[in-house]
Amino acid sequence: MTTSPLSQPLATRMLGRTGMEITRVGFGAWAIGGPDWAVGWGAQDDADSIRAIRHAVDRGVNWIDTAAIYGLGHSEKVVARALAEMPAGQRPYVFTKCGQVWDPEDRNSKIRVGRRESIMQECEDSLRRLNVDVIDLFQMHWPAEDGSALEEYWEALLDLKAQGKVRAVGLSNHSADQLEQAEKLGHVDTLQPPLSAIKRGAIERELPWCLVHDTGVIVYSPMQSGLLTGGFSVERVAGLPDDDWRSSHPDFTGEALLQNLQVAEALKPVAEKYGVSQAAVAVAWVLAVPGVTGAIVGARSPAQVDGWVAAAGLELTGEDLSHIADAIRASGAGIGPGFG
Repeated sequence: MTTSPLSQPLATRMLGRTGMEITRVGFGAWAIGGPDWAVGWGAQDDADSIRAIRHAVDRGVNWIDTAAIYGLGHSEKVVARALAEMPAGQRPYVFTKCGQVWDPEDRNSKIRVGRRESIMQECEDSLRRLNVDVIDLFQMHWPAEDGSALEEYWEALLDLKAQGKVRAVGLSNHSADQLEQAEKLGHVDTLQPPLSAIKRGAIERELPWCLVHDTGVIVYSPMQSGLLTGGFSVERVAGLPDDDWRSSHPDFTGEALLQNLQVAEALKPVAEKYGVSQAAVAVAWVLAVPGVTGAIVGARSPAQVDGWVAAAGLELTGEDLSHIADAIRASGAGIGPGFG
């Protein structure tokens, strides 16, 4: 009988050259940003979000990933409230992101900027909202779209690291070519790409680049925003509120939805084999991909944390990975090369 990873301590791995040893799963704070902004997840209860963060830390998770844009600063404030009563020695690492700003008069606005003065000010704003003296990892959220060169914002991030305001610096949603461009100016500590059994593009070039350059990788959306958890159906998607961004996203509509649900169904027998949730299997799949240090996994309640935390100790076999790869090929779901 296979031993459940639920009873095992959370596995850790060194995050590139940063000196931070992180658990293989981290708490993702996108959804707790709340509603009423461009990519909100609908109404959230801040008290539930705080309980979820504290529960994740109690379960052994030692890092949180957030961003200034999540809820237009609200997610960072909720994270700060969750950590406020924790003893300093028990607090998790806090990772956040810059490079997306908004118009206070238009909560649906978001502009990808890379100007040096903006990056420096965004760091000060995040330090204040998070109520910390140093940000453990500061990441450029997306390539700039305001005409700023990569060199401008990457040099700003490197300067923040040299000043001691941030411990490490990284890039999110950047290509292998952009990583190479940044590396010429100063080491890219981390990359944060999307990765799931549906969205597999980073396997082709970005992850191999990171392996060669000793760059840590923390992937996001390993459960593809809930699609791979086993909790979705055509009927549930149809009932999503209008203020949940998923209600109109291509992954949740038409033929793509049916293909994605087919992949989710293939995770079910693997979950039953190990006595874990389908969500944990979805996360374990990305953790099995060479080059991945850890996975960012969202939660809005303690129960949701319990649904995926076992992934940190779940090692899928070659047989498991082949089964999932066959299902991906049969469904035609997603993009990117196969694995397993």
